[in-house]
Amino acid sequence: MKRRAKVILATALAVTAATATAFFALPAGAETATFTVTNSWNNGYQGQVTVSNDTSSTINTWKVELTLPAGTTIGQAWNATMSASGNTYSFTPAGWNASIAAGAAASFGFIANGSGRPTGCLVNGKACTGTTVPSSPATSSPSATASPSASASASASASASASPSVSPSRSTSASPSASSSAPTGGTPVAINGQLRVCGTKLCNEQGGVVQLKGMSTHGLQWFPSCYTDASLGVIANEWNADLFRISMYVQEGGYETNPSGFTARVNDLVEKATARGMYALIDFHTLTPGDPNYNLDRAKTFFREVSARHAAKKNVIYEIANEPNGVSWAQIKNYADQVIPVIRANDPDAVVVVGSRGWSSLGVSEGGNASEIISNPVSASNVMYAFHFYAASHKDNYRAEVERAAASIPLFVTEFGTVDYTGDGGVDVASTNTWLDLLDRLKISYANWTFSDAGEGSAALRPGTCNAGSFAGTGSLTESGALMRNRLRAG
Repeated sequence: MKRRAKVILATALAVTAATATAFFALPAGAETATFTVTNSWNNGYQGQVTVSNDTSSTINTWKVELTLPAGTTIGQAWNATMSASGNTYSFTPAGWNASIAAGAAASFGFIANGSGRPTGCLVNGKACTGTTVPSSPATSSPSATASPSASASASASASASASPSVSPSRSTSASPSASSSAPTGGTPVAINGQLRVCGTKLCNEQGGVVQLKGMSTHGLQWFPSCYTDASLGVIANEWNADLFRISMYVQEGGYETNPSGFTARVNDLVEKATARGMYALIDFHTLTPGDPNYNLDRAKTFFREVSARHAAKKNVIYEIANEPNGVSWAQIKNYADQVIPVIRANDPDAVVVVGSRGWSSLGVSEGGNASEIISNPVSASNVMYAFHFYAASHKDNYRAEVERAAASIPLFVTEFGTVDYTGDGGVDVASTNTWLDLLDRLKISYANWTFSDAGEGSAALRPGTCNAGSFAGTGSLTESGALMRNRLRAG
């Protein structure tokens, strides 16, 4: 991947362009901060600040103070604790990122309401260029040596306007951000660590945008022999999947029949995914009845137990309601607002995915759209919203809604099929590739339905494969399985 250029945020001279555009010569042994606009729209933008430790010893904490022009405010921040005094916003560590080793860096991001770029910056009481200043950023004046040349401005603007992204592959050269402390090899989890929602994207520990790609199980009660050490090894190491979705049905012979047994099975599969460096998405798979509140008590019990078990892990994501249907967004939100605190009590850092109306279609399948979520989001942070599609049934109007919604809310395609909405029928290769190209462009993570040998078109494996244990290679793959294996291996 390409590394983003770092742009020094200093004074008003550096902020007249659409993005921060100035480079400065830095003194040796200075703490510095860099600013980049990673995304922008008509009435705001997403910014990222990287605090670099250019000294020879560890920095145990940091504080960045940004001053914004009148009319621009900061509404939310991630990977930092934010406070405000007038037009000056102070950012201190989120806790886990307080210490910065010599030569390393830490990043945080924020959403600005308004188009004004910062006009002043302090890091640990010094100008972000590394020089000592006696005054506050609101009163400091630009140094004559701080004015960028025209050529430097143009070059920096071009690089700063690109949105940072990283595909969490196992490449040893991947560097998800400008931070020199970023992992440089290994599994997706080793590379990216604890994920967080930053603006409308999923980001890694270093603040780089991450797109997870992987496979979903079918019902654990029906296909237990499909999810073994051997099969997960193939998914992780041969298919190069970053994500393993564990679909635990609640009804239809699932959790409600044996809560302790199904909880143990989910926990075991989380451990298997963890051992292989994949992210584990725990899916509370509700479909009938469509109102998630029917299973509210079960959900609280289940998520209390699994979040306590896996709280120390960095790779667990919680999907709290698979496909709500026949209910309003207000009912879904009410459910989410009660279940998410149960998870947060044990695991405050994990990403949570909330199902959307109309079988997680953002309401499209019931004549609605994402506006109801945008105007009334769940009462929690670090949350994403589920979208599901089946390529042969859901086409241009669904894709248009995803593109529209993705500009305002973070989306996660926790389930999709290459066939029609029943999970069966022929593979629609053209529509599937159009969907996946769109998700790749928007950096939306996804899990394919299903890694199983069910006798249906969406299954990746031919019937009898799981009992035979023949997961490696291509000989046991269906048309859907071959398509997905190729897409995942392509990165």
